[in-house]
Amino acid sequence: MKIWGDIPKVPGIYGNTGKISSYTKTGEVLSKKDELSISGTAKDFSIAMKAVRQIPDVRQEKINEIIQKMERGEYSVKSSEVAEKILATFKDNKI
Repeated sequence: MKIWGDIPKVPGIYGNTGKISSYTKTGEVLSKKDELSISGTAKDFSIAMKAVRQIPDVRQEKINEIIQKMERGEYSVKSSEVAEKILATFKDNKI
């Protein structure tokens, strides 16, 4: 295949074929100690997360209260309230 005409960038690429005029000696590598810094916001967030982890997932006193009401037959929930909660959950895309 022959390509006619002047292709301006090709000779520039192949013109510098590996001649190194001089080299520079690199100095010794100075060791630098690693440093870690944590922002005040991150520290506050860490403290808050530790506090949240210590809180139990369920409120056992509330559960015990409902169990006692159920055993005595005093606990009743309206079906309309249950339906409203189910629809609200679907509406808010929580499921």
